[in-house]
Parts: sequence; C-alpha cells; structure tokens
Amino acid sequence: MDEKQRQVADFVEAHGLETPPAYRLLDLVSEVGELAKDANESTGYGTTPETVAIESDEIGDALFALLAVAESLDIDAEEALETAIAKYDARMDEGGSPGSGA
Repeated sequence: MDEKQRQVADFVEAHGLETPPAYRLLDLVSEVGELAKDANESTGYGTTPETVAIESDEIGDALFALLAVAESLDIDAEEALETAIAKYDARMDEGGSPGSGA
C-alpha cells in the first residue's frame, strides 16, 4: 500500500471517520464537483478557458477522498495506478489514445 493511502487510512481510523464504500464514493463525487465549480467560476463558465484556476487544497480534498475510496474497497491505489498506466501505454502502442478501448 502506498504511503499516502496509509496516511489517509490512519487519519480516518484515528478520527472515527469509517463509512461504507458507497458513502466514500459520494464524498469523492462531491469533491470532484468542487473542482468543477472552481473551473466553471474561474473561466466565466467557459467563456475564458485560459483563466482556469483550481485551489490546490481542493485537489488535496479530491485525492484524500479517492484514497479513502480505495482503502474502503481494499484496493491498493498505487497498484491500481500502475495497472492503469500499463493499460494506457498499451493503447498508445497500438496507435490509439489512452481513453480508447473498453
């Protein structure tokens, strides 16, 4: 397990914040929504995309929530990321894009 995932898990345990994975996922969606809100507001709802600004603590909140989801599902986030990078790399080698494929 990644050091940061362990740090999140320890924080959750120390503060009695355990909750089922479904609620962890809802928290993650909420945090990603806050990123979208920052992007929408800082760009005038897309009229000036070059002015996008997102607060770093909001990125941190989303990362915390994602690592908490992984932990609640007994998924090693670092291994999951390595698997995803390998998958994307293979797609690129096949002449596609990282997002192509099933």
